[in-house]
Amino acid sequence: MDLHHRPVLLRETMEQLQPAAGGIYVDGNLGFGGHSAAILENSAPDGVVIGFDVDPAALEYAGQRLAPFGHRIRCVRRNFAEMASVLHGMGIAAVQGILLDLGLSSFQLDASGRGFSFQGDEPLDMRMDPSRNTTAADLVNTLSRDELADILYYYGEERQARRIASFVVEERQHGAIRSTGQLAGIIERAVPRRFHPPKIHMATRSFQALRIAVNNEMENLAQALVAGADLLAPGGRFCVISFHSLEDRLVKNSFKEHRELQVLTRKPVVPTEEEVRQNPRARSAKLRVAEKR
Repeated sequence: MDLHHRPVLLRETMEQLQPAAGGIYVDGNLGFGGHSAAILENSAPDGVVIGFDVDPAALEYAGQRLAPFGHRIRCVRRNFAEMASVLHGMGIAAVQGILLDLGLSSFQLDASGRGFSFQGDEPLDMRMDPSRNTTAADLVNTLSRDELADILYYYGEERQARRIASFVVEERQHGAIRSTGQLAGIIERAVPRRFHPPKIHMATRSFQALRIAVNNEMENLAQALVAGADLLAPGGRFCVISFHSLEDRLVKNSFKEHRELQVLTRKPVVPTEEEVRQNPRARSAKLRVAEKR
């Protein structure tokens, strides 16, 4: 299995985060350790990274990849929303930098078998943390039409949410919807071809919305933005890489509204054309940065 994952906006993030020797840094989405490795290299010889992730497969791989850094890396299977309690439990009162990369890894999309993508026909799961109780199939098969439509509209910004929800509720009367292929097909049939977006699959926004709902992503992000700002030492940097407008808007407003943060990116930093050519999944990435006063 190829677990190679290119960290998005790596050079730009290191320039903004400014990791240095002796610093303590939080990587809120450890993934396969690409960003953490760069932070550790740039904060040698004694900088420390606390890496958070809820995906056990990612943690196992990252732990192996980052093992050469020894005690300088600490991998924690907790959501980044819990960073304050975890760090305080470690006796850490403040950190010099925080990075949240909110994107899914290529492994999660292509090879996890958890239904994050509809390119193959996989179980309709979408849990980043497999120990969570609720799956995407649970939502699709139990929510009312209005509840399902609200999720698609608010988390996916899907204008056809009501129509899609109606088709899903009708379809599940004939049997449970269990796979990504099933659901993508229903969504595609629900919306007349003239309303399909030109550059993405008709199901893309709905799948995004269900993933966000299953994993409580917006609530966790809102909590992490507040907790992270409070944890930063004066002069510490907070970097967030988002991939859709809901996340980006939440990050932008949170940075702007926090009295102790100074926004350093009036406009978000985006990937170069060269990076997008090498990694098309980077095309929607936006990096926002704030500094603790």
